[in-house]
Amino acid sequence: MIEKLFKLTENKTNVRKEIIAGLITFLTMSYILAVNPSILSATGMDKSALFTTTALATIIGTLLMAFLPNLPIAQAPGMGLNNFFAFSVVLTMGYSWQMALTAVFIEGLIFILLTFFNVRELIVKSIPQTLKEAIPVGIGLFITLIGMKNAGIIVGNPNTLVCMGDLANHNVWIAMIGLIVTGALFAMNVHGSILIGIVIATVCGIFFGEVHTPEAGIFSLPPSIEPIFFKFDWNHIFTFDMLVVVFTFLFVNLFDTVGTLIGVASKAGFIDEKGNFPQVKKALFADALATTFGSILGTSTVTSYVESCAGVASGGRTGLTAVSTAFMFVIALFLSPLFLMVPASATAPALIIVGLFMISSIIKINFNDMTESLPAFLTIVMMPFCYSIAQGIVFGFLSYTFLKVCTGQGKKVSVAVYVIALLFLTKMVIDALHLV
Repeated sequence: MIEKLFKLTENKTNVRKEIIAGLITFLTMSYILAVNPSILSATGMDKSALFTTTALATIIGTLLMAFLPNLPIAQAPGMGLNNFFAFSVVLTMGYSWQMALTAVFIEGLIFILLTFFNVRELIVKSIPQTLKEAIPVGIGLFITLIGMKNAGIIVGNPNTLVCMGDLANHNVWIAMIGLIVTGALFAMNVHGSILIGIVIATVCGIFFGEVHTPEAGIFSLPPSIEPIFFKFDWNHIFTFDMLVVVFTFLFVNLFDTVGTLIGVASKAGFIDEKGNFPQVKKALFADALATTFGSILGTSTVTSYVESCAGVASGGRTGLTAVSTAFMFVIALFLSPLFLMVPASATAPALIIVGLFMISSIIKINFNDMTESLPAFLTIVMMPFCYSIAQGIVFGFLSYTFLKVCTGQGKKVSVAVYVIALLFLTKMVIDALHLV
């Protein structure tokens, strides 16, 4: 049954590998159970209900990704999009969180239509090959930065932008120990190296006093989602502000998802010799449905998670990995004190190691052609520097188009790329004019 459903043999994997990969993906992204409620509750939404909703949206989105395209990719409320939801739409623009949820719901419906008519698939296929090679590299640097930031290895600095963190911080040492252990285990070809590294780092956290075992027990019933379930506000549906909010959600989610899908697919070997990703339409459907269901449950946009790369690096190749991840989130609903005791510094080594694995595709970029290498370079560096996968893709598309046109190679640029570049440029102009 499992073999027939997930095609394990065809994908050169087995149940054990898939389950371990799913657990690792869960551990690297479980922070969302704490972070998403913290961010969205700033709008006045019920924080306890948000915990349950975050878990449920993650479970549904991840299972959709498992059973529709059979991919080892997890979905959850997206970081960045939840910040825009809370601090821009609600706290800055002054709209209610119910209105923001309505915008997310509309976004999900639009994505379903765009996917049905192959518009999103066309966008994915239109990405130039040099950018397809660059995207995984940029994501690798991006998630490395996330890991180092979570561990306190890199911190903000008003003079130099970033700098080395405080070595007196125990979390830095927890992460470094976990990184060395994980690296050494990989060098010795030990299966489950990332998971073992996370466990050892967590034990070190207990030793350093940064991790505390639950005193009130590890079992608790999930809070009700009634305060935020199906709470839409249709009063502003035909306003310009609603149009702007929906467009921004669409823009960021589309290219965050596209970037993540290509990055994970490239690492897992799902992209064929022509640079195409056969399961992309089903994957985009899973993303669109997850966002729609998430808004009904009461959370911001649900999107594919770059942390899925950690599971792929551990051997995950099919939807069974995603099922395993979803199952962990089901358990977390009732055992949240146990799972949430794993600190961010313990999962940081997993992200750093995966970042290392993802930069390998850089060797496929043609650095002898400036019209190919510069767009790839900008795609790579703008992801960590802007802290956004989407912005890396924006700069990659625009630079690729302009360089090809300016060097007389405009015919090599497809119509779809011209259209996408024009949309990117239009949005940048609008942002510059402070209309958004």
